[in-house]
Amino acid sequence: MKGNIAIVGLGLIGGSLARAIKKGYPNATIIGVDDNEETRRLSKTLKIVEEVHASILEEDFPTSEIDILFLCTPVSVTCKILQELKDLPLKENVIVTDTGSVKQVVLQSAMPLIQSGVCYIGGHPMAGSHKSGILASKEHLFENAYYLLTTPFDTYYPERVAELVRWLEPTKAKFIQTTERKHDQVTALISHFPHMIASSLVHQVKKHSETLPDVTKLAAGGFRDITRIASSNPIMWRDITFENRVILAEQLDTWMKEMHEWKDLLLQENPTSIEEYFSEAKEFRDNMPIYQETSETPFFDLFVDVPDYPGVISEVTKYLAEQSISLTNIRIMETREDIFGILVITFSSYKERERAYQCLKQKTNYELICST
Repeated sequence: MKGNIAIVGLGLIGGSLARAIKKGYPNATIIGVDDNEETRRLSKTLKIVEEVHASILEEDFPTSEIDILFLCTPVSVTCKILQELKDLPLKENVIVTDTGSVKQVVLQSAMPLIQSGVCYIGGHPMAGSHKSGILASKEHLFENAYYLLTTPFDTYYPERVAELVRWLEPTKAKFIQTTERKHDQVTALISHFPHMIASSLVHQVKKHSETLPDVTKLAAGGFRDITRIASSNPIMWRDITFENRVILAEQLDTWMKEMHEWKDLLLQENPTSIEEYFSEAKEFRDNMPIYQETSETPFFDLFVDVPDYPGVISEVTKYLAEQSISLTNIRIMETREDIFGILVITFSSYKERERAYQCLKQKTNYELICST
């Protein structure tokens, strides 16, 4: 396929989109836009783009020649750019899309464009990495990840949605079409709201750390794992929760109601009811898909029950290095109640963890288990 593809924001997501599209459609022209001078330099040095600009408002930016315009910027920036676009000479059949994790507020900013006849399709690739920036971008970032597409109306531009999907086929993502509200409800439930809860759990421990000084030390095990998402970028999550605040407030009401029901269960002194609650949650979670190749919180842990002797960690990492298996983190767990293994190795993908599992299974007799 030939065409001019403009990508505003050449970070992890934008850079990865550029790489994937360029690999799949080498005849396409990728035009990058980023306000960071170093990012612009790297995008050219790494041959991710054919040309690059600091802004879509530059005089020499080929606005009227763009076929697909991707906005891979924070939601607040995306909304600002959408407002700027309505005054620019866009190509008649251009498709404008974004990659933000909140959709209703973006649609509101896109309405003037839509009303003027421009095709806007909301997008949200549910993929990410523990790294950020253009140097972290990779052509396979979205492989097997869900890529949500939202349109303002059920029958809105079906042929244009199909066209956008064709351009995105090199990402090897799995596409799901939905509405903006349903998107924001789902992502709030499975992503935004859990971040709020994880952060609140950490604040609980912080508040008790002065009167119970051992709590911080003992929280180094399972507690750190279940609250790991609380270590995500606070600025990014400030923006996400603020933009999706209405739906999150609704879900918080539901959550608080459930916590009151939990309190009633405890005060009823009925162990059977408590067990049923845990069992129902376990059964539902166990029936969920085990993994998605890439996700917005991509952590894949391997627990290794190793003996305590000098050099055991270097032995394990040597085996992995021999197979060119890369890891993102390794740590020793001192608190292991209900946690299998003492050595926890974290990988950025399911495939890397599976390779590590098979490698250590062949090379050692250590007990191994993968987190689910």
